[in-house]
Amino acid sequence: MTKYDPKAQKSVESAMHKMKEGKLESGKSHQKVTDRKQAIAIGLSEARKKGAKVPKKAS
Repeated sequence: MTKYDPKAQKSVESAMHKMKEGKLESGKSHQKVTDRKQAIAIGLSEARKKGAKVPKKAS
């Protein structure tokens, strides 16, 4: 099983924290994120952009 980088964990934690505060927004639509899974996906996406070791998206 592929392991996640600790940076990825921090990114997901911050995304979850923002979601709980009501400050996390999705993509171009800028709608507030209320779904837990979507918040995790946003956190992992941000971690990928920063260069953290994260498995590829499931297609």
